[in-house]
Amino acid sequence: MTTLIIVLIVVVVVLVLLALFLLPRMRARKTEQRQAQAREHVDEAQRRIAEAEATRAAAQEQVASAQRTRAEAEVRAAEAEREAQQRLAEAEQQRAEGQALHEKAAELDPRLRSSGTDEDLRSPRTDEDLRSSGTDEDLRSSGTDRTEEPSS
Repeated sequence: MTTLIIVLIVVVVVLVLLALFLLPRMRARKTEQRQAQAREHVDEAQRRIAEAEATRAAAQEQVASAQRTRAEAEVRAAEAEREAQQRLAEAEQQRAEGQALHEKAAELDPRLRSSGTDEDLRSPRTDEDLRSSGTDEDLRSSGTDRTEEPSS
């Protein structure tokens, strides 16, 4: 039985020596694995941060582009409105000039004074209008002859 105890003691001593020798190595290996994993996490974090910064810069550029586009559209709209207002003012001036010419014509020909409607300002009297009024003077002033038949 003493041999059995000696064998058991030898086995225990060998196991303790193995444990003392292997445990630090296992801890070192585990520490290295944790450090490697930490480096991977740091690398991944840096990569994601760089992607986020690039995405943020692209988004800011897109916002700036949209703002520039909106500003340009507002400028074009303001320019179009200004041009329309200018054309409106020119049209009003032309209408006023036309009214003034109509008034001068009315002073020269009293018959125009009685027919001073807006429709008369828009369209001149046609030969048919003059024929329907029936005066020879109207026909002579229009350059047509009473004997001519209107072409229908």
